[in-house]
Amino acid sequence: MARYESVPAHEDEDIREIVHCVLTLQDRFATAEHHPLERGTHAKGICVRATFEVFDLHDTLDDDELAGRLARGPYARPGVYPAVIRFANAEAKVQKDRASDVRAMSFTVMLPSGPDGSEQTRVDYTMNNAPTFPINTAHDFAVLMRLLTAQGLGNRLRALFGLSRAEFVALLKTAVRGMKQKRPGKTAYQGMRYWSNVPFSHGDDEVVKYSAIPVRGNPAAPLNGGPHELRDELLRHLVDDSRMSRFDFTVQLLDTDRMTYRGKHHDAEFWIENASALWDERQAPFHTVGRLTLLPASQLSAAECEASYIDVTEHRMETTRPLGSI
Repeated sequence: MARYESVPAHEDEDIREIVHCVLTLQDRFATAEHHPLERGTHAKGICVRATFEVFDLHDTLDDDELAGRLARGPYARPGVYPAVIRFANAEAKVQKDRASDVRAMSFTVMLPSGPDGSEQTRVDYTMNNAPTFPINTAHDFAVLMRLLTAQGLGNRLRALFGLSRAEFVALLKTAVRGMKQKRPGKTAYQGMRYWSNVPFSHGDDEVVKYSAIPVRGNPAAPLNGGPHELRDELLRHLVDDSRMSRFDFTVQLLDTDRMTYRGKHHDAEFWIENASALWDERQAPFHTVGRLTLLPASQLSAAECEASYIDVTEHRMETTRPLGSI
């Protein structure tokens, strides 16, 4: 997959700046609100147990060639495996669930990786309820964080006027895309659809994105209007409902011959390196490879949830590497 990626000379510098700025904001938020450090993003979340079922794709799909392309890595061995899901708001600060924000569903699962199924590998997934990432590249991310950490009007103006024209335009586009994706929390976590935003390798010759699609009829009551209404509704569901919510887990194969952006075809590098470019599913459909099912009364304690983390770079199979600048 390295042949599809383009690594800018300044990428390591951008990453260092992003890390420094995120740590700075974490410390600043904790000091201002008089509480311990929160996560850099997705600060407010709830963790539940689930199962991740991998389907026998040669049975569930009519196209045997397509089934062979999909049945790789995590999806090569049918079975039902334990998972832990963390639903969260995207903000780095804890705020009311009704506030406009992006919502996330991340999960971790142990999947068989050896030829005989005896070996297991932890595989992590993280998805948002928007199909693209508002920040296009790591450099755009670093520029945004530089502005967010600048304190005082004078420092912010200096940071702003220090940008090149291209950086300023990219910043404006990031802001517009981010505002469009944020929405009030009016839908229960179990009723939302989630996307991976960024691509991953799928073996040596395929690139994919993921989406978790709620099954029609997932039980959900009206939100109660309280500050923790998304969490409250998920907990009510786990305790009160006899049928647990399910998500079809789907894979989208990169198809450069069919996919277009603004009416034009692009090579694989474009689709991998531009996190804000939509992979139109009318041109490259999602295919169901498995199913996530919540388990009743399975909420993790607050301490267990805080101790858990998702890292798609560290916890993956050899053939499922995250790709691209973001």
